Amino acid sequence: MEAHPLVTEYLRLGLAFDRLEEGFVDAYTGDPELRRAVQNTPAPEPRDLARRAAVLRAELPDAGLAPERTEFLDVHLRALETSGRKFAGDDIGFVEEVRDYFDVDIAPGDTEDYREAHRLMGEVLPGDGPLAERIAAHRRGDEIPPERLQVCVEAFSSALRELVRERYPLPDHEHVTYEVVGDKPWSGFNYYLGNYHSRVAINSDLKQHMAHLPSLIAHESYPGHHTEHCRKEAGLVGAGQAEQTLFLVNTPQCLMAEGLADLALRSIVGPGWGKWAQEIYADLGLRFDGDRAERLATASAKLLSVRQDAALLLHDRHRDETEVAEFLQQWSLATPERARQSLRFLSSPLWRAYISTYVEGYKLLAGWLDQAPDAEGRADRFRRLLDEPLTPGAIRRM
Repeated sequence: MEAHPLVTEYLRLGLAFDRLEEGFVDAYTGDPELRRAVQNTPAPEPRDLARRAAVLRAELPDAGLAPERTEFLDVHLRALETSGRKFAGDDIGFVEEVRDYFDVDIAPGDTEDYREAHRLMGEVLPGDGPLAERIAAHRRGDEIPPERLQVCVEAFSSALRELVRERYPLPDHEHVTYEVVGDKPWSGFNYYLGNYHSRVAINSDLKQHMAHLPSLIAHESYPGHHTEHCRKEAGLVGAGQAEQTLFLVNTPQCLMAEGLADLALRSIVGPGWGKWAQEIYADLGLRFDGDRAERLATASAKLLSVRQDAALLLHDRHRDETEVAEFLQQWSLATPERARQSLRFLSSPLWRAYISTYVEGYKLLAGWLDQAPDAEGRADRFRRLLDEPLTPGAIRRM
């Protein structure tokens, strides 16, 4: 099925951004000839890309596309126009940058929420000494031995895949390949390669913890990024929505995808995930207190906005990195090493605004899922996130 001419121009435009910053195109599963054609043209000027995005956006209302496709393209072209302006050197405020990229408004969190989270975490991990020291000691005891990481990854991937395939059917030949890498600003990353295959990289520079690994695999694979890519490729792309062959950094689809992925474990396993994980670790000969891990995760939920607050301090209030690192250590109870890793992510020109996709994506989609009348309704809403080209604005109207 031939793509709509405006959609083809959107794809051409999005692919051109990868010429400015490699990695801007997170995934592309469309016509390889189009990508080669873009790669073989002279390097684009950022200002020209911004203007092209504005022109395409102005043409959208008369393009004859279905309303949901028009809305999807509209907010993505706005994001690309802002990216072009940023690459061209325009001075765009951080809050405005986040709004244009992700279609959300951000504001600082409430430190009273953070104090309450610390109080609740202290109840889960009672004892003498500062809470940060108790958390650090707990995390050290929760580390996965490096030589056992691969088998743990495969075990959780297999268990989650089985649950997902029962509830959200996937193509028979879909699969995920895992690899351990280093020197990255993130803990895990999904590279969707098309044809229902993902390569998931796990960062070896960060200690991987038993309490976090189930959510990491759910986030990256089942029923998170890999599952979403597979179902959209089979459904939307199969139905001719070629714009879904392209996944771009700093666009609303990132906020939707990260919110979905951060809710993945909660959505497929639900309450009791700690005991579920404990049994899997026990089969591997590893001791894990699932109930305590789940209670600690619940207690720390109000720390969600800390990393976004750090980004606001760094980019909106222009505080120095030492102060921002101290803020992260104070409120997220991070070690100095973890705080530096977070700062590396927050300082990256490409990724600096991206933290909002996790914070605001989780809040937006969790609120929407929680409005479901029962478990069946919640599962159906999660299915819509996997299958439909929804935008933050569409969720807010529901």
